[in-house]
Amino acid sequence: MALPVRTQIQFWGVAIAMFLVVMWFLGDVILPFVLGGAVAYFLDPVADRIESMGASRAVAVALITLVAICIFVIMALLVIPTLVNQTANLIDIAPQLFNDLQNFLTARFPDLVDQDSTLRQSLATIGTTIQERGGQVVETVLASLGSLVNVAVLLVIVPVVAFYLLYDWDRMIAEIDRLLPREHAPIIRHLARDIDATLASFIRGMGTVCLILGTYYAVALMLVGLQFGLVVGAIAGLITFIPYVGALIGGVLAIGLALFQFWGDWLSIGLVAGIFVLGQVVEGNILTPKLVGDSVGLHPVWLLFALSVFGALFGFVGMLVAVPVAAAIGVLMRFAVRQYLDSALYQGQESRDTE
Repeated sequence: MALPVRTQIQFWGVAIAMFLVVMWFLGDVILPFVLGGAVAYFLDPVADRIESMGASRAVAVALITLVAICIFVIMALLVIPTLVNQTANLIDIAPQLFNDLQNFLTARFPDLVDQDSTLRQSLATIGTTIQERGGQVVETVLASLGSLVNVAVLLVIVPVVAFYLLYDWDRMIAEIDRLLPREHAPIIRHLARDIDATLASFIRGMGTVCLILGTYYAVALMLVGLQFGLVVGAIAGLITFIPYVGALIGGVLAIGLALFQFWGDWLSIGLVAGIFVLGQVVEGNILTPKLVGDSVGLHPVWLLFALSVFGALFGFVGMLVAVPVAAAIGVLMRFAVRQYLDSALYQGQESRDTE
């Protein structure tokens, strides 16, 4: 006998409330488990592909783990120290960059930047503010990470959680499927497949696009000789998941730095601009269509809203779960709309009787 609709709504309402309570009170504690689950979800298709070649699940997970360890060692020895140093240097040199901008404007637009003008005073304070606040921001971020969970513990727990979840992923999915209410199992499976398709397109596909573009921007800018190329490339790649925003912010930042560093060397400035133009062409015509697909189901505005709300309510952990929650809500809303369009409430009773 099916449960009444009201009872089902109460049950799922309690489940959602418990999820929010856990997020609110245990966000710091569950951070490494959320990160580990995200890593396992990202790598599960790789493990499945290795299994399809004849290897066991244990061998597939072991190979992935070895590759991940090698990548982590390379990053820890080569990339991360350089990235940190360039970020610190960029914060330190920011006042000088704004002084150069003042001199540039003074030479070409003397009426706009006289000593008492608002523009000149604003430029004079921006550089000092960045230098003063920049270090504070970095320290605050590091302190926040330290308060959430010890970094050393994070580096230990996340790989362990990811390893075990990746190893048992298929069995966990099968067990969850076994526990589904039999009456609604087909619909839940259908919705779960839609949610997985959305997440796979966005998280796996867009994550790969961000990684490829970030690496391309960083390497290309460093080869051109841009002083903070690694930082600019990392920033541009990190926010590529928002269409055009990554290239716009990264391009403006890179070209602005290039103007100060290569002023008069128009070839180098043109190369910096060309790097971002080429990156956008490759992303729009090759990477995004191949890796993400035409229909992701996550509108950038909806994604930004979810990140803002969950980040404000639950902090860093909230931002991590914002994407899957946004994807799930989007799929459920589309399902609800289809149900509504097929209902007598929309079509009218006469239309239903005719059918």
